[in-house]
Amino acid sequence: MTQQKAIATPKRTKEILDKYGFSFKKSLGQNFIIDVNILKNMMQVAGITKDVHTIEIGPGIGALTEQLAVHSDSVLAFEIDQRLLPILEDTLQEYSNIEVINQDILKADVKKICQDKWQNQKEIKVVANLPYYITTPILMQLLLAKLPISSITVMIQKEVAERMAAVSNTKEYGSLSIAIQYYTKAKIGMIVPKTVFMPQPRVDSSVLHLEMREEPPVSVINEDFFFTFVQACFQQRRKTLRNNVSRHFKESMTKEAIEQVLVDCHIDGTRRAEALVMEEFAMLANRFYQCMQEER
Repeated sequence: MTQQKAIATPKRTKEILDKYGFSFKKSLGQNFIIDVNILKNMMQVAGITKDVHTIEIGPGIGALTEQLAVHSDSVLAFEIDQRLLPILEDTLQEYSNIEVINQDILKADVKKICQDKWQNQKEIKVVANLPYYITTPILMQLLLAKLPISSITVMIQKEVAERMAAVSNTKEYGSLSIAIQYYTKAKIGMIVPKTVFMPQPRVDSSVLHLEMREEPPVSVINEDFFFTFVQACFQQRRKTLRNNVSRHFKESMTKEAIEQVLVDCHIDGTRRAEALVMEEFAMLANRFYQCMQEER
C-alpha cells in the first residue's frame, strides 16, 4: 500500500481541522500528534507487524490510525466524539483495513467486538494516544476485562507512565505501580515532548509499553482485598507501614493482632510502603485476609 502524505504533520493537521471547522473539546482531552516519526517509533516500541491486529482508542483525525493501518493487519478504532466520524471517513478513505466504532471504550463490549471481527488467531495489540484525564480508568478496564490481547502500548502523561513503571524505593512507586505490574510487565519505551502535539499540552508524554502476563507474579487469596490493602499501605506515604495498616484495620483488628501479622511475615513495621516489593505486599495481604476470615 503506497502511503499518501502522512496525517501527522502540522500542515496536514491544520488543513484537516480548517476543512471541517473542528474545535478541540477540552472535556475529551483532545491533543493530536503532528510528528510522523514519533508514531513510527511507537510502532517499533509496540512491535507492530502485518501479523498483528490492532485496537486503537480515540483515533482523533486518524494520525496514529493511519500508521497502524500501514504497519498492522487491521485496525479497530473506538472514537467517542461523533464530530470526528466524517473526518476519519475522509482522512482514512484509502485504507480498507480500518473499522471505526463510535463508542465509549469504557462502555463497549470490546471482547465480543474482537471475537466478531477477528476469527483468526492473529495476535491482538492495543495502541493508543490516551487523554490524560482518563488514562488510568481505561488501562485498568482493559486489564480487568481479560481481553485476548498480548500488549498495550500507550502515549500518556510522562509522570503517570513513570508511576506505572516504577520499582520499589523510588518516589514514583505506589499502589498504581503494583496494580499495573500485577497484570503486566511495564517499561517506558520513549519520551515524547509536548511540542509534537496540537494543541500543545502543559507536560511531556511517554510511550508506555505493557506486556500482558499469563499469570500474576504473586499469588493472592483475594484480588480485591489485595489491591485495597496496597492502597491503604500507601495512604499516607510518609507514615510507617505499621501506622497505615493500623489505621486501615482499626475497626476490625487489635493493635496486638496487627503486630502479630507483621511478625509472622517477618516484616518490620517501621518500614514505609515504598520500600516493600510486591511479594511482601502479597504475603501481608494474604495473612491479613486469613485473619479477617477467622474473625467472622
